[in-house]
Amino acid sequence: MEDLRQALQQRVFPETGINAYAVLDGASVPDLVSRLYELEPEHACLYSGELAPDMAEIAPYLVHLQPKTDFSDWVFKHGWGNHWGILAHSYSGLRALRQHFRGFLRVHDSKGQPLLFRYYDPRVMRTYLPTCNSQELQKVFGPVETYLVEGEDSNVLLCFQETAGSLKAQEVKLDEAVAVDA
Repeated sequence: MEDLRQALQQRVFPETGINAYAVLDGASVPDLVSRLYELEPEHACLYSGELAPDMAEIAPYLVHLQPKTDFSDWVFKHGWGNHWGILAHSYSGLRALRQHFRGFLRVHDSKGQPLLFRYYDPRVMRTYLPTCNSQELQKVFGPVETYLVEGEDSNVLLCFQETAGSLKAQEVKLDEAVAVDA
């Protein structure tokens, strides 16, 4: 399992200088809020305003991940394979990404009723992205260069990019990535 985490971290923290972020689901991550305050990574709640404590516990949070930090290590050790959230690469800062990700928290059904869109659940994201047309892809990607999402098998990392209005998907088998990269 340690080798899988190492292979995952190599993909999340490439040497290109791009920022790594996680959108974590407070409803899926035990004690997320206390971990954010205890370990102090740069983060922002995607919900706006003053939240009641119970809402703060289940809200989604955008977190700037840094290599070899206690928070990132905790996410990779306990969250990978447990659908805690999605990962993203971007050259933008936290504030711009928060605005981007807030832009599609709510969608509307066929009757115009607003619904919460839990795109930050990797099971949702990996199913949703392949259904998008080029306009939807441009909106969902915005300042995001790459989405990194756990596959159905936790040994699989799915990498999604938008190129000229089309979705490019790559599947990385983490156990093979360790053997190749070692």
